Amino acid sequence: MATIAAETEENSKGARGGRGLRLSPSAISYLQATPLIAILGFFFLLPIAMIAVVSFWDYDFAGLYPDFLTMNYTDTLGSWVTWKTYLNTLKFTAIVWSLTLVIGFWVAYFLAFHIRKTSTQMILFLVCTVPFMTSNIIRMISWIPVLGRNGLVNSTLIQMGIIPKPIEWLLYSDFAVVLAMVHLYTLFMVTPIFNTLMRIDRSLFEAARDAGASGWQVLWNVVIPLAKPGMAIGTIFVVTLVMADFSTVQVMSGGQSASVALMMKNQMSLLQYPAAAANAVVLLAVVLLMVAAILRVVDIRKEL
Repeated sequence: MATIAAETEENSKGARGGRGLRLSPSAISYLQATPLIAILGFFFLLPIAMIAVVSFWDYDFAGLYPDFLTMNYTDTLGSWVTWKTYLNTLKFTAIVWSLTLVIGFWVAYFLAFHIRKTSTQMILFLVCTVPFMTSNIIRMISWIPVLGRNGLVNSTLIQMGIIPKPIEWLLYSDFAVVLAMVHLYTLFMVTPIFNTLMRIDRSLFEAARDAGASGWQVLWNVVIPLAKPGMAIGTIFVVTLVMADFSTVQVMSGGQSASVALMMKNQMSLLQYPAAAANAVVLLAVVLLMVAAILRVVDIRKEL
């Protein structure tokens, strides 16, 4: 009996000790998130912090000099060239976003509601992703032999007698930049919208039709409001990609147009790293403000 009592006492002490070592649910959550926080901090937050620090440094043709100067921001924000470049970039962003939203919504709508078989939906969706098996640069420059002065479009139109001479603005123009960007980024709008539309309960359509709604009324009052989270996610993707794109603007405009990212690339090629860093910080602030405005309008937590 004494032995049993002693063992019982030891077990109770062990249980009390075990309870003392238990962590709260919030502490366990933070502990589980620690690896992700460490990875994001090292590969995401640390580079941004370094860019912010370098943006205050001094520089000349010989090198960089650690300092704390606001000259780079003053030169960036006080130059009319910078403001004009930002307006040009925002123009591209607005046009590309509008086109990708319209095209992406109707492609996703067709895949979600007009294709009955799930297997066929997946096959057609994979067909949309086939261009992504090649490089963005290859897909972009593939438009040059199509839109060029002696390209496929001009040659066809001349042979059909529609135009007397080649159309010059098809290539190396803002039209070519927008066309290439729409081609590159439409899938980033299709995917989240398609995912959202597939989650809509089909019984809502039957209820709307039973209430006397027409097809357009069902689309406007049921489908589009429920598809807003997917549209918002696609908008964030497209806006951030277009704002950071420099290769498409450089190649498809033939150097006749500019963007903020292209301006930063030119500054880095001239070894003006602090000035480029200041431009990067300003661009990051602008993009974050745009994303915050989107999140204020649409709650994307429904998709997460």
